[in-house]
Amino acid sequence: MSQPVLGILTLYLNDKKRLEERHVYQKMIIEGAKLGLDVYVFTPMDVHGKKSMIHALIYDPGTRAWSRKWREFPDLIYDRCRIQRSKRFEQLKQFRHRYGHLRFLNRPLRDKWTIYQLLSRKASFRSYLPETVLFQNSSDPVRLLHKHSSIYVKPINGTGGRGILRLERLENNMVLVQGRRQNRSIIPAQKLPISRLGSLLHNWKGSSRFIAQQAIHIKLPDGKVHDYRMLVQKNGEGQWEVTGGAGRVGPARSVTSNLHGGGRAIPMNRLLSHSGHSEEKRSQIRRTAEKLSLEVAEYLESSIGAICELALDLAIDRSGSVYILEVNPKPAREVFMQTGDKEAYRRAIIKPLEYALWLYNRKAAPSSS
Repeated sequence: MSQPVLGILTLYLNDKKRLEERHVYQKMIIEGAKLGLDVYVFTPMDVHGKKSMIHALIYDPGTRAWSRKWREFPDLIYDRCRIQRSKRFEQLKQFRHRYGHLRFLNRPLRDKWTIYQLLSRKASFRSYLPETVLFQNSSDPVRLLHKHSSIYVKPINGTGGRGILRLERLENNMVLVQGRRQNRSIIPAQKLPISRLGSLLHNWKGSSRFIAQQAIHIKLPDGKVHDYRMLVQKNGEGQWEVTGGAGRVGPARSVTSNLHGGGRAIPMNRLLSHSGHSEEKRSQIRRTAEKLSLEVAEYLESSIGAICELALDLAIDRSGSVYILEVNPKPAREVFMQTGDKEAYRRAIIKPLEYALWLYNRKAAPSSS
């Protein structure tokens, strides 16, 4: 009997065909072989539609080398593609449309605004959601800023902290503006009259879609912002589990804590203690964060369709209240490497493979009558 085949679908980062998570895919291929799962990597550019073949990337653990091989379409597809502004992303959308009948472990998640609206429909989630509005014209974030002392303005499909502004209301009708450009570079803080804010926001938004969101007070005593990353994944029995949690601290002058933007990861409990919470309070916060993350994953899966993993970015304020900042469908694993949580990192690699095998065997098993 032939091995089930899992294809990891990703995107090249540039025209030189560089892969962002090559080291992760190497580990997944090695661990997949131990489980009896044949794993290869491919992008939409590697698909030969007329031949119904894929010029796949194959990793050989023995030689520690990558090579190319023509392969048939896999039994299951694990979609790791993140949003890009490129022709490669357009090719991805065409692939998803043409081959949507294939078996995917996960489907694309909706944009930030749609996810916020979905979560808002469930009464039990509302207290965990910062107030958020769709930025349709400049008056929308300005009105939100009048209600809250500070807000964030975010691209509706942005990732990695790109294109984010933080606006803080000051005395004498002034506003402090900070943020990151699309290339993640930090914008020096500037003060301007609130009367000039509409023009700045109009130019910042351009033709793109943005949301404005109430800012949760997440600055540490040294002024750096921080948040928490919770990773939840399907296991080898098709059930949601918490794989791990970690804290993230942004660099000086940054309004975000993303690792790709210069942030660093530290153990969740240690960061909670830096925030002044007692051991008992830390345990309570962690239980709340884990329970919330699992409930969100289950709810979104029931609303949207196939999902195999999610990362929730959470803010925890000084009182210990938990807030959902973002939901990330294509989570990286680096936080666990940086915190030294080798077991969480190992689980993060293996769980999608175990879930893929469960899905495959579930369909292959004869139905009882």
